[in-house]
Amino acid sequence: MTHEEHHAAKTLGIGKAIAVLTSGGDAQGMNAAVRAVVRVGIFTGARVFFVHEGYQGLVDGGDNIKEATWESVSMMLQLGGTVIGSARCKDFREREGRLRAAYNLVKRGITNLCVIGGDGSLTGADTFRSEWSDLLGDLQKAGKITDEEATKSSYLNIVGLVGSIDNDFCGTDMTIGTDSALHRIIEIVDAITTTAQSHQRTFVLEVMGRHCGYLALVTSLSCGADWVFIPECPPDDDWEEHLCRRLSETRTRGSRLNIIIVAEGAIDRNGKPITSEDIKNLVVKRLGYDARVTVLGHVQRGGTPSAFDRILGSRMGVEAVMALLEGTPDTPACVVSLSGNQAVRLPLMECVQVTKDVTKAMEEKKFDEALKLRGRSFMNNWEVYKLLAHVRPPVSKSGSHTVAVMNVGAPAAGMNAAVRSTVRIGLIQGNRVLVVHDGFEGLAKGQIEEAGWSYVGGWTGQGGSKLGTKRTLPKKSFEQISANITKFNIQGLVIIGGFEAYTGGLELMEGRKQFDELCIPFVVIPATVSNNVPGSDFSVGADTALNTICTTCDRIKQSAAGTKRRVFIIETMGGYCGYLATMAGLAAGADAAYIFEEPFTIRDLQANVEHLVQKMKTTVKRGLVLRNEKCNENYTTDFIFNLYSEEGKGIFDSRKNVLGHMQQGGSPTPFDRNFATKMGAKAMNWMSGKIKESYRNGRIFANTPDSGCVLGMRKRALLFQPVTELQGQTDFEHRIPKEQWWLKLRPILKILAKYEIDLDTSDHAHLEHITRKRSGEGAV
Repeated sequence: MTHEEHHAAKTLGIGKAIAVLTSGGDAQGMNAAVRAVVRVGIFTGARVFFVHEGYQGLVDGGDNIKEATWESVSMMLQLGGTVIGSARCKDFREREGRLRAAYNLVKRGITNLCVIGGDGSLTGADTFRSEWSDLLGDLQKAGKITDEEATKSSYLNIVGLVGSIDNDFCGTDMTIGTDSALHRIIEIVDAITTTAQSHQRTFVLEVMGRHCGYLALVTSLSCGADWVFIPECPPDDDWEEHLCRRLSETRTRGSRLNIIIVAEGAIDRNGKPITSEDIKNLVVKRLGYDARVTVLGHVQRGGTPSAFDRILGSRMGVEAVMALLEGTPDTPACVVSLSGNQAVRLPLMECVQVTKDVTKAMEEKKFDEALKLRGRSFMNNWEVYKLLAHVRPPVSKSGSHTVAVMNVGAPAAGMNAAVRSTVRIGLIQGNRVLVVHDGFEGLAKGQIEEAGWSYVGGWTGQGGSKLGTKRTLPKKSFEQISANITKFNIQGLVIIGGFEAYTGGLELMEGRKQFDELCIPFVVIPATVSNNVPGSDFSVGADTALNTICTTCDRIKQSAAGTKRRVFIIETMGGYCGYLATMAGLAAGADAAYIFEEPFTIRDLQANVEHLVQKMKTTVKRGLVLRNEKCNENYTTDFIFNLYSEEGKGIFDSRKNVLGHMQQGGSPTPFDRNFATKMGAKAMNWMSGKIKESYRNGRIFANTPDSGCVLGMRKRALLFQPVTELQGQTDFEHRIPKEQWWLKLRPILKILAKYEIDLDTSDHAHLEHITRKRSGEGAV
């Protein structure tokens, strides 16, 4: 990238003004987006204005439109809701209101508008844009603005960010606030589960989602619910029979509770609402179970945003500023959104159109069409839910295969969810499923047992590893392992774990040359807090660890806000991989994050200290510095702490905190539960196919590279990649992949912490079209 382009980002906004507003229902993470828009806007040289109270503030003008400063968005990141306020606005729906709004913008020289809200708010923004030149004409005629002002503001750029807990906007995989709403729901489901178990109760939980069942669907996957009712997929006409049969089957299998999730917009095939009360009464009347209803309501909008939403809000905010400043009169109003793990720009009206098409399809009772329009991710969730909740496992095991499941490496939250879905999908396919305790060591020692359906009951929400997990590698016990593979007739192996699971897989491939028994298909599902498994952008457990670090940083920042002039140095886990330190830095608003992948010298440390000295002169009198545990063998956490203490004398005092093993514990987050469940299901489907492919003369013989894979998420798809192919992409000494996608987010971290650095704009999203996205490779 040339020096000129680098310089361009810093001067891109000079002479321009951006206004940012939040509108419609509030969503956690909106503040992260507002903070990013303000700081990146200022970084590019633009002036940024807050519009308080949504469109109402735009219409009323006056003090509602205030210029923002760097410091005015400090401490906003961890707050739920929207700090600048949001209001439903009737005035803006009338042309008269929009005329006043245009006047308020022109008078302040604002020609760029960033709208954070749901589909209604974004549609309003587009109308405003299409009328812009007419509105200016009217204002000129009335003598309210001069010809010069009109020329200066000849066109209006609009970029939308979708903030909505329902995740009901087509074209984006995750809207800002969805993940946090799931956090609230899961906290409550987990709490209800314990009381339901005590009393053998049936709980009916009603979650938000008038037209979209996303929250209900993912909740049911994340808590292993017995049934879910969503507007897009009404149940069959005899659903009452089916539901009651399903509930009593669960009870006979030994479960003490039933959980039924209902979206508030749930309907039957005729479009008649199905309410939570209806379901409760049905259960009480037909089955005589003790049933209770809990309606979650506005709790779902509340609370602090999750790490995912803070990072999503921040990434989208940066992208929005770039889209606005690069906009011309010819670029359509766009929405910045997330597809898989990629930031994308999509034409706003195309997205709104598809979102409207879904509602229309549902009104016309074309439910299959509605499901398709929701996109790949939604459909995959629905397929996995149907398999796990509605398909009865076959009674006979004739013609079945034997697949073993194990955990390898350090514990990570979500491992149990992956084991559960692997076991159950295996049983549904008619296979015999074995579980191996204590990793490869247990495989060698024969700590192996058969798992039935209820063996993994209630595992989704449990942290750690119930099977037991060890870091031992298989190579030195190939003979015992081979003997047990024969003894238990194991025909396929699902390995859920971290870097050792991957290196263990490589050893198994190597061992195939000497031991025929090792010629069976295996698949590795990445599960480690460090997120350092080659072949996958994410690993199960990393999101939970990230949220743990985030919560701790929030508390630490709060304590610092009380004492003033204090800098905290926090050490995170991750081995040599800087993922946790970097992402937690983004999510907690750190001043610096030291990692191994980005070497730093004493000069960098000096610059960071100097930066904090300057910061103490502002109103923001606290600092937060993250250090990855193995980022540098000489610049240890103690060294950095001592350096800061010495250099900060009389200006700030320093404290240090090593987070340690709390990062591996805790109940898995909704993301990890859902991700693990889908990975387990996908791995088992692949396994059944691979075993069938590998039949040679009445036995399994798998000896091709593609029969030993890592299942990983790459950009937008879940892919199976041969472990031997990934070998070249791995730095074995430091146990990390050679290329890591999240390193591109490091500049954002620094800009948001007010460093004068170059923003590499080469990785920006280009405008895409929504229709193309849907036929894309199997998204998650």
